[in-house]
Amino acid sequence: MTQNALTGNNDEFLKQIRKSIAKAERIDIIVSFLMESGVKLILDDLKNTDAKIRILTSKYLNITQPEALYTLKKELPNIDLCFYNEPYKSFHPKAYFFHTKNNSEIYVGSSNLSRGALTTSIEWNYHFTKNDNPDDFKTFQDNFEDLFENHSIEITDEVLKSYSKSWKKPKKIYEIIPKGKTFEPNPAQIEALYELNKTREEGFDKALVVAATGTGKTYLAVFDSKNYNKILFVAHREEIIRQAAKSFRNIHRDKSVGFFYNGYKDTDSDMTFALVQTLGKKSYLNENYFKKDHFDYIIIDEFHHAVAGNYERIIDYFTPKFMLGLTATPERLDSRDVFALCDYNTVYEIRLKEAINKGFLCPFRYYGIYDDTVDYDDISMRNGRYDEKDLEAKLMINKRAELVLKHYRKYNSSRAVGFCSSRNHAEYMADYFTNHDVPSAAVYSGEQGEYTEERKKAIHKLTTGELKILFTVDMFNEGVDIPEIDTVLFLRPTQSQTIFLQQLGRGLRKSENKTHLTVLDFIGNYKKANLVPFLLSDSVYNKKTLLTESVLEFEYPEDCYIDFDFELIDIFRMQARQEMRIKDKILLEFDSIKEDLKRMPSRMDLFLNMDEDIIQAMKRNTKLNLFRNYLKFLKENGETTPEEDTYINTIAHDFLNVLETTSMTKSYKMPIFLAFYNDGDIKMEISDDDVYHSMKSFYEYGSNGVDMIRDTSSKDYLNWGKDEYVRLAHRNPIYFLNKSSGEFFIKKEGCALALNDKLEDYMHLETFKQHFKDIIDYRTMSYYKERNLK
Repeated sequence: MTQNALTGNNDEFLKQIRKSIAKAERIDIIVSFLMESGVKLILDDLKNTDAKIRILTSKYLNITQPEALYTLKKELPNIDLCFYNEPYKSFHPKAYFFHTKNNSEIYVGSSNLSRGALTTSIEWNYHFTKNDNPDDFKTFQDNFEDLFENHSIEITDEVLKSYSKSWKKPKKIYEIIPKGKTFEPNPAQIEALYELNKTREEGFDKALVVAATGTGKTYLAVFDSKNYNKILFVAHREEIIRQAAKSFRNIHRDKSVGFFYNGYKDTDSDMTFALVQTLGKKSYLNENYFKKDHFDYIIIDEFHHAVAGNYERIIDYFTPKFMLGLTATPERLDSRDVFALCDYNTVYEIRLKEAINKGFLCPFRYYGIYDDTVDYDDISMRNGRYDEKDLEAKLMINKRAELVLKHYRKYNSSRAVGFCSSRNHAEYMADYFTNHDVPSAAVYSGEQGEYTEERKKAIHKLTTGELKILFTVDMFNEGVDIPEIDTVLFLRPTQSQTIFLQQLGRGLRKSENKTHLTVLDFIGNYKKANLVPFLLSDSVYNKKTLLTESVLEFEYPEDCYIDFDFELIDIFRMQARQEMRIKDKILLEFDSIKEDLKRMPSRMDLFLNMDEDIIQAMKRNTKLNLFRNYLKFLKENGETTPEEDTYINTIAHDFLNVLETTSMTKSYKMPIFLAFYNDGDIKMEISDDDVYHSMKSFYEYGSNGVDMIRDTSSKDYLNWGKDEYVRLAHRNPIYFLNKSSGEFFIKKEGCALALNDKLEDYMHLETFKQHFKDIIDYRTMSYYKERNLK
């Protein structure tokens, strides 16, 4: 029997709600907030009904959890989900409507959609039916309809993503969730899983997830791979793949586990965990070990390393149904653009600031300490980097070690990690601290020294208190979790955004009785020191901001304290004032990349290696944008070859420039260019057969096929034959190339499209062919980037 008045702190309300869901044909819910815990309690009930479901909630006090909304949208794709949208009015209703053909019922009272409100909290709710009390029921129903239809906004993917990005964990709202070891997606994983499902539906077969250390990247891969049979997990350290194997076993209990590294060469397991150093060798990337399509799902962990040769060989060899890249720090490392390896399909990001704001990581207290013991102007540089030996010598002085120890002792640190520039530097610091009654060790790879401890032993001694601080070199930047760390010391000039955030992230995992992380950053006048405030605030570097605003007033993460010595603020502003003009930066960057590559850079080389700030500055200044006329840039700077000089300022040069600058709202022109290019044997005219084969081959690649799927007229392209492809080509790229660039792309009897006869004199030139293909590759990759930024 249905109970009308419910006032207890038991689950009677939940039981009645479930019964009502089971018999309803339509369900309307209005609550001021909803939480994942409440959604989970009734999710299976909602999934098992055919009822039309509408839910109206609010952003009130940020209590509605994004993960609750993502769960509803993922599991109930036909749900109508809305936010109340009157910003200057409070929103406190709580009512649950259940409609059937013969009657309707309502529960109205105090219960929002949360575990506590549905079960154990003190809540008052009243139940009645439309037949028993039609006037009161009509009042509530009419008001719901008015609010839902006239005072709300639909929670679309874009609205939800925006809400999630700005969402911060409420400080005064607590919910007690029963404890216990469960393996369910955490809030960040729920959001990422939703986006991964969506990207696969759009046709992508690869994706990048950027998630701050401590937000659960490995388990995200575990959950996302559950519907795949053969799984490969690739990382660069044994500890990482061993820990990953445990995580996968916890969820995929029916799948077998194998390893591929050193003496392990398993090839038949359902889940294979491989070291990139082993699997990436050419001797293993062949059908004697694995067919190209052996794995359905591949995970590349710490994806920012994937620009290295072995990683790229693995990525290029295998053809999985889906590839997932995982990283906390995707920005360029070793001067390569990591995003490009996933065709700029970054489906989900939760950076360090957002993770702290949402309560996933602990806050930090950052102290930027002025270090005048080292004059970095006296240290020699090579290719924009400090000479390692010279830097090491300057850092290993007692005056600096004394400064570090003095500030270390200001804070009650029990477990600390200091990041050093070299092995000798780590040994020096461990020696200095130990001899000043702070038990220390040095941790690094390679030849061992007097204070060296093996990594596992060092971590054990640190966690037990036998050691107070570990001085390390590139060993704890990633792949090692020591939640108990309460202090990190930055003891080297950190010019890399990736390394800075990796070091900071080492101490941000939550741990019992840990309220915050203390960060001691010893900063001198080294290059790019003025990036630090922007890295801490997760904002884009801006010279004007440094010169006009106080770095102490930047928008830093919630509950974090940031302090810079006043001398550092002067250094930041001085460096901003001394920045070179963008034209000089472009030339310096070009020379640096040329030096690194030991050859003339192509457009693709520059696109993948140039600093993003410089690329964006060029986009704002068309005259300086070398990508819009690369041959002209090379000529003006004395970098052209004798062969290139023969066609500078000729029709051949003009043709290449048209390829560089032609508009691209879709990718349709690229397969037409590829048909002309013809694998280097350039054709002066192309037939409908050429068009068909080039279009079909181009759009069989997942990232290109997305354009076809997104257009209703071509979403069925995988079932197309020659006629459909040729019609699309003539209707779109061929028509527009002839219309906008008719002096180069001409109509000709008996062919689909032809090139101007005057170009034939240049088609045999190797440098012309190279520029032709380079432009196609660059424009395609650039298009991916722009498309996924929209």
